[in-house]
Amino acid sequence: MADIPADLTWIRAAPESEEGPGPWIEIAFGPDALVYLRETGDPTNIVTTTQAKWDAFTKGVIAGEFDHFAELDDARDTGPPD
Repeated sequence: MADIPADLTWIRAAPESEEGPGPWIEIAFGPDALVYLRETGDPTNIVTTTQAKWDAFTKGVIAGEFDHFAELDDARDTGPPD
């Protein structure tokens, strides 16, 4: 595993109206075109990806390629039909 730079600037991905500890995902852009991701509840567990993969992921989000995951979350939140 690559060393994690100590001077990363973390950006919290949370709704603007939300305050508190989350749990939220935080993103940092580092040297060598690497992107780091972590959860506020476990900040020492850091996932690293490349800028190219991050760009492809964010384009997919914008294009709706992951909407079916949100639909699954909605179904879990409401529970089974009565």
